[in-house]
Amino acid sequence: MDTTGKNEPTSKKNRTTVERKSDRELVITRTFNGPARIVFEAWTKPDLLKRWWAPKSTGVPLLSCEADVRVGGRYRFEFGHDASKRMAFFGRYIEVMPHSRLVWTNDESDDGAVTTVTFEENGDKTLLVLHELYPSKEALDFAIAGMEDGMPEQFEQLDDLLVTLGARVGWS
Repeated sequence: MDTTGKNEPTSKKNRTTVERKSDRELVITRTFNGPARIVFEAWTKPDLLKRWWAPKSTGVPLLSCEADVRVGGRYRFEFGHDASKRMAFFGRYIEVMPHSRLVWTNDESDDGAVTTVTFEENGDKTLLVLHELYPSKEALDFAIAGMEDGMPEQFEQLDDLLVTLGARVGWS
């Protein structure tokens, strides 16, 4: 299974692939223009996460974002329009290797995955690989539809943020 962003391809846009590797595993890859340290910061600093994490097409804003990015630290992202109708994603970080690897749990349900994100720098680009391991085939079946549409859009939003950050720090 291979999914690309809706406005692809252009010479400046990178391609997102979403691939089911087994009954319980999903792997999403994309190359980003920018060094691994900046891409890693976009995944670990709440003020940056707020700028790209929620797919804009859903119309559901990211209302709060807490991330204590250290082994044993917790995160919590809340989405919605008001306090009465919020949806939360939360868990804990189980591995943090600055600029190269993050691993966290998704504890909002019994069907939550363990997510591993790696950042591999190659020149002025970073290959990002997001790997999710679900507890069952059914859990992945439920999650995959949203991932196929949402992740390419989120990653386009991250691309846009990286352009802004690159212009600010002079690496683009």
